This record gives sequence, structure tokens and C-alpha cells, in this order.
Amino acid sequence: MKFEVENIEEFQSGKIIPINKPYEWTSFDVVKKIKNQIGKKLRQALNIRLKNFKVGHAGTLDPLAEGLLIVCTGKATKQINGLMSDEKEYVATVELGKTTPSYDLETEYDQEFPTDHITQELVQNELKKFLGEQNQTPPVYSAKNVNGKRAYDYARSGEKLVLKSNKIEIKEIELIEYDLPKIVLRIVCSKGTYIRSLAHDIGKNLNSGGHLVRLIRTRIGDYKLESSVSVQDFEKILSTL
Repeated sequence: MKFEVENIEEFQSGKIIPINKPYEWTSFDVVKKIKNQIGKKLRQALNIRLKNFKVGHAGTLDPLAEGLLIVCTGKATKQINGLMSDEKEYVATVELGKTTPSYDLETEYDQEFPTDHITQELVQNELKKFLGEQNQTPPVYSAKNVNGKRAYDYARSGEKLVLKSNKIEIKEIELIEYDLPKIVLRIVCSKGTYIRSLAHDIGKNLNSGGHLVRLIRTRIGDYKLESSVSVQDFEKILSTL
């Protein structure tokens, strides 16, 4: 579904905006930028300043992840919980043979493992074992709320933390590129799935190590990345209203 808007008033009544989140932006950065852009346009076009104008997103992406982030405005923010429950699709690049405490590139390598024994057939066989419902432990470097603090706050201060596992479902997992030490996967999963944890667990199952080096969210429910707009293009669309 292509993003379209005919007038600025649509954002007041409620609009769903599929945004292509840039690398190193937080999800909050995107929401703040979109909200400021709409607010500025409303002031210019209608000479009004909205109080309590709601803008939110349906499902956080880590700063080092890219791709589809659904932003909702006005009354459409009521749809956020439903959108967050939709299945997600990702393309993930995993580097085997090394691990990091954060399971991605936020932190430095902490261990190295052999990869000589790994073959494409072995990878494909192990991936099949991740299909279906399962318990998954979130990374300690995550935004999980633990006693009023984010898990990553504990991790960054050096405090030991054991997180509870969550029930998730991997609906599809496909090897789309094999070029050791890196593999590229297409993953369809339920809400609450941490692809970083999946990368770490895949490495462990291969009797090696693994961490996430790139992540692109390509779909949330019926919304697809190819129908999204960049933050810059969104600003251009606003300028035409």
C-alpha cells in the first residue's frame, strides 16, 4: 500500500505513515522529526498550533537497524497496539565466528570461534530447528524494562542481569546468501522477537559464535518497505500540501 496524503488535515484526524528508518537513528528520533515537520506545516498552512497532537510508532527498531517503521498520527495512534501485534519480516546479515556482549555491533568482540567446520548444508539444517514457537531470551543490551530501568542501563554500568525468556514464533527462516563468515537470512516472526538473540543462538547451534552486523525490517503486517518513504521524502510531500 503506497503512502498518499491529500491535505494537511488528514494528519489531525489520523494517518499511518510507513517510514524507512535511517541507520543510527532511534525510533524516537524519527517520531520527533515527523511530529516537528507536521507541526511546522500546520502552523504555516492553517495558522494553528495543536496542543497534545499525538504521534507514535508501532514497534521499535534499534539504532543500528534500518527499514520499515510505522508512524501513526492523531486518532491513528489507537491502532498502534494492533500494528505491533502483526508479524514482522526482516533481512538479517549475521557474522559467524565472533560474538559481542550486545549481540550486534554496538559493542566490541568478546570471543572468537572456529568456522572451518561450517558448511552451507549445516547452516540450512540448523536454521530449520528455529522454526515454530519457542522461548527466547532478550539481549542484556535491550530496552527491556527491569525494575524501572532499561536492561541496557544495567549492562552498560557492568551490572549482572538475567532476563526472563519470552514466547516467540519464527514462522519462516531462509538462507538467501552464504559467504562465510557472513550469512544473510530472511526471517518472518512474531512480535517480541529479537533478531540479535536469534543471530547469537544460530552461532551457538553451529558450535561457533554469531552476531548481527546488519538488520533491515522489510514488512509489518500488510505494510512493506518498498511502499515506505524516507524522512526527507516525507518532508517534500508535506511541502506540496
